[in-house]
Amino acid sequence: MISINNVQPLSSESLFDLLKTEFPAYVNEKLGSNLAVEFAHVSDIVNISFPEIIEGNAYTVTVGDNSLELTDHTTEGTYNTELLEQHLVEFLTLKAG
Repeated sequence: MISINNVQPLSSESLFDLLKTEFPAYVNEKLGSNLAVEFAHVSDIVNISFPEIIEGNAYTVTVGDNSLELTDHTTEGTYNTELLEQHLVEFLTLKAG
């Protein structure tokens, strides 16, 4: 689990909106790709999936008052999840910090 300071602070609703509107373009620009990215939001949890390359939920972001907790649900050998995670952490740090 990775913890990111929630300095802004972002609510789960505002994070969900930011992810939906800005993260797909951000990650696709960084990777030089055109990946589909899907999001689901319930209470203080935002799930992120990449249905074309990873089966099921890839990451969960739990939004707290002081931090965002990122949980990785990917398994070894699926795509290049370390690079996806790196760009997700960069994006969250940029938006929350």
